[in-house]
Amino acid sequence: MSGNNTQLESTEQPTAGTTHKDETHMDDFAAALESYTLETEPAPSEDNVFKGTVIKITATHVVVDIGFKSEGLVPIAEVTDAHGNIKFNPGDQIEVMVQRGENEEGSVLLSHERAARVRVWENIEKAYHSKEAIKGTVVERVKGGVSVDIGVKAFMPGSQVDTHPVRNLDTLKGQEIEVRVIKLNKKRGNIVVSRKAILDEEVTAKRGKTLETMQEGSIMTGTVKNLTDYGAFVDLGGIDGLLHITDMSWGRLTHPRDLVHVGDQIQVKVLKFDNDKLRVSLGFKQLTPDPWLDASERYPIGARVKGRVLSVTDYGAFVELEQGIEGLVHVSEMSWSKRMKHPSKMLNIGDEIECVVLNVNSTERRISLGLKQLESNPWERLHEKYPINSIVEGRVRNLTDFGAFIEIEDGIDGLVHVSNLSWTKRVKHPSEVLKKGEKVKAIVLGIEPEQRRLSLGVKQLEPDAWESFFNTHRIGDVVHGKVLRLAQFGAFVEIAEGVEGLCHNSEATDSSGAPVKLEAGQEHDFKIIKMNQEEKKVGLSVRAVGEEASRADVEAYKHPASSSTSTLGDIINWKRAGNDQS
Repeated sequence: MSGNNTQLESTEQPTAGTTHKDETHMDDFAAALESYTLETEPAPSEDNVFKGTVIKITATHVVVDIGFKSEGLVPIAEVTDAHGNIKFNPGDQIEVMVQRGENEEGSVLLSHERAARVRVWENIEKAYHSKEAIKGTVVERVKGGVSVDIGVKAFMPGSQVDTHPVRNLDTLKGQEIEVRVIKLNKKRGNIVVSRKAILDEEVTAKRGKTLETMQEGSIMTGTVKNLTDYGAFVDLGGIDGLLHITDMSWGRLTHPRDLVHVGDQIQVKVLKFDNDKLRVSLGFKQLTPDPWLDASERYPIGARVKGRVLSVTDYGAFVELEQGIEGLVHVSEMSWSKRMKHPSKMLNIGDEIECVVLNVNSTERRISLGLKQLESNPWERLHEKYPINSIVEGRVRNLTDFGAFIEIEDGIDGLVHVSNLSWTKRVKHPSEVLKKGEKVKAIVLGIEPEQRRLSLGVKQLEPDAWESFFNTHRIGDVVHGKVLRLAQFGAFVEIAEGVEGLCHNSEATDSSGAPVKLEAGQEHDFKIIKMNQEEKKVGLSVRAVGEEASRADVEAYKHPASSSTSTLGDIINWKRAGNDQS
């Protein structure tokens, strides 16, 4: 390349990542092209072209009669094609130019290539002025563009290769293309061509034809031009439309390539069309009816259906029943057991499964499916297996603040509420009575199959100490008790195993009204002055013990020798007499 070439290259150097607007044409590089010279020779003069007749062909030359006093010789290489075949036969007309004077034998040296080059330049010049397209072959990549053989070498800038930037110009090498001559300097032998100019015109022509028929709702055929994460661009003929991924299928697509590929010819429906901005929104799924329109009829509640697992999440699995129809199997509908940790423990993507339709909401495009409904519900026959008040045995599976869960069979857990662990002990946490993994017995208290609830009790295995106490005692009885603990208002006294009573401070006095000091661990006699079976409360008194005879005193006084007509007053007097003597 000459120094002028460098000037062009610094001015017009489109690269693989460069973008150019459609209006970028000769104005951007015309000045540089004035001095640009591709490695070509100036065009020869047409006046020097002669027509001659092939006389004979030798091993080295073609002998031509051009009307001179001596014959002319054309080197055999100039009339031989790429396959080694000679293009002319004796008697054929041939155009030649005088290469230089006669040789030693007196023959004139001629050139057929230079004469042919004259005709090439004629065609190029004609095409330049008429703006006609000519064919050429991309020869090689040069800085700033490519070299194109159109009979002579021409330069095509990278910005003129296509309507959109071409990242790798090397891929064009060897391709035959149509180009337009956009700059011509015959004197210097410079030619600049453009493929983009022809493509732009083709696109404009196609666009005009497309716009004549395009309207919202029309169905058109286009070619997939490009794919992105959010959709596909479709060439409708001079104008591109966007087929968004949400309008590709009634079903779920992770990427547009799951449905179409670059180069595919597809039918699409025009959803929206902005004529001013030439923006077109396309739809593919709209070519077929929405499968949700009659989903409730095709998938009645309770029906067994088959599908393929599309995805598995923490809360369930999505199952494709048909193209565009998906249902959700919630984790709670996978097993009758409550211990389902994650749906992936049961299902995997791609699994073909059968399930039961639980609910259909066509408006919200949702179908609820169930797996556990394929099996009988163990809770429905629980009353038969475990009647109320029956004793069951199981293992403590879990402890919570409010109770313990006991597994009595696979998938069936019963709850022992903290209040049902002991009749007498105030249990704050189940761990005070039970241990995880421990095998225990319990009594069935209640069953709620619909809520899948089973209530159990442990304390019911033993008699209720309070109930026994209330059945055998009444107000006025004197009982012997042991002080357990003191409070500001009185003392709590154990009056039977598991049964406590309260002796208020006002009742802790002797017969004269003097306070009786109660201390933890002391044992005293107390009279029952209050009883509340529902609240399990017993009121005790030290003071009242001496006022009336205890039941034991009554029995002692009512000796077989005593009169059967004794009154309560007699008994009291007898008791007081005994105290005075002591």
